[in-house]
Amino acid sequence: MSIDYYDDPENLNIKKKSAGKIEKGLKRLLIIAVVIFFAQMIWLFGVSPFIPFSTIEVNGFLELNRAEVLHLAGINENSSYFSVNTKEIQNKLSSHILVESAVVVRRFPDRLTMYLNPRQPAAVTITNIDSGQAPLYIDRNGVFYKIGCAYSYEGMNLPVLSGIENPQLNMRLPNSLVSLVDNLSGMAVSSPDLLSAVSEIRIERKAWDGFDLVIFPVHSSIRVRVEDNITENTLRYILLMLNVFEGSNNKPYEIDFRSGMGSYKIKEQSL
Repeated sequence: MSIDYYDDPENLNIKKKSAGKIEKGLKRLLIIAVVIFFAQMIWLFGVSPFIPFSTIEVNGFLELNRAEVLHLAGINENSSYFSVNTKEIQNKLSSHILVESAVVVRRFPDRLTMYLNPRQPAAVTITNIDSGQAPLYIDRNGVFYKIGCAYSYEGMNLPVLSGIENPQLNMRLPNSLVSLVDNLSGMAVSSPDLLSAVSEIRIERKAWDGFDLVIFPVHSSIRVRVEDNITENTLRYILLMLNVFEGSNNKPYEIDFRSGMGSYKIKEQSL
């Protein structure tokens, strides 16, 4: 024999009412959560990208201050995530003579960062200005980019490039000589003591085509003639040869290293 248990009808009504209230409460919470979610999405994707940047970072250098960078980039107080073109800004910044390259990053929804890489000197030449003469700096890409004494370059042993006809700001070395300044730039980092042994490099145009380089060492009166480039290994070998000749009674006035095997001429003594 089985016994069935039945809830009191009044208790059943109370339980149903409680369950209904809980269900209604959950529905209200769900509706509120959905409304808040969509409101946040509308704000995040529909409103905030059009609001001016809250953060603009400029990673530049001394010669270009923040205000100059923003002006050059065309960024103002109304610029926003969707109103700027990062590629266009990069091109504007890179067009400045002192800037070698620029990277612009925008972070959703309201942050902009600009990284500027300044040109670094690989060599220096001398140019004429109204008040006389002044140093003109050349970077590793062969660009003549800065005139005048630069405080940030003090202590750098930059070789002097001579033989350049009427050097001017914003000029470029011929393509065949770009590898020269690129190598000089590399040596300034890897072997600064080696590069400091060179006082001057004179560029001489050949009769038909191309260039010769005449190297004037700091601690020797013997000059060295090479092809249109200088590598670290070549310079080491040249300086080694010069040390050998410095102890000789009949020192050559020039060593011709264009063939890779140094040949030289002895300066004739005057009667």
